[in-house]
Amino acid sequence: MNKRAFIATIAELVPQGSRVLDLGCGDGDLLNYLQLHRGCDGYGVEIDDQNVLQCVRRGVQVLQLNLDEGLKMFEDSSFDVVLQIDTLQNLRNAETMVIETVRVGKIGIVAFPNFAHWPNRLSILRGAMPVTKRLPYQWYDTPNIRVGTFYDFELLAQKNKIKILDSFGVKDSHVMRAFPNLMAPTAVFKIEG
Repeated sequence: MNKRAFIATIAELVPQGSRVLDLGCGDGDLLNYLQLHRGCDGYGVEIDDQNVLQCVRRGVQVLQLNLDEGLKMFEDSSFDVVLQIDTLQNLRNAETMVIETVRVGKIGIVAFPNFAHWPNRLSILRGAMPVTKRLPYQWYDTPNIRVGTFYDFELLAQKNKIKILDSFGVKDSHVMRAFPNLMAPTAVFKIEG
């Protein structure tokens, strides 16, 4: 997946001038893009020392926190947008963090690897866990502690009375709205509480 094109796709979901909290912000690339191209401000949250350093070098404000401990330090609706891009699958408390996303932000944008993408299904039918461009790890060395699908996320949102404002898949930097659960390796949801 072309990282720059994916960042631009996610950025289109963020209203101009938004106050943003980017959970699991990595090296700060997305938040930096939002600052430069969408007039946004806000904070990244990251646990990895090297990524925190990269954020600082980019001029991205970053808090070093463990997301598995929650977002108690933030008040309700303290941000316009809360991002969880490739973060949810690495968290032990995924359901809590989705709820916290829409509590802390007026809207949330969540993206994660879609385990129901057809090559993954084919791999499972063959008896092996998938190894793809989107899921490039063996089952024994993956940083992902959970896997999910479009349908799984829709059920989670329904259970917690979270409204899905928009959803689509992304494949090779292209937005896919037709059969995204089957055809797209990445699931993207725009949500509100």
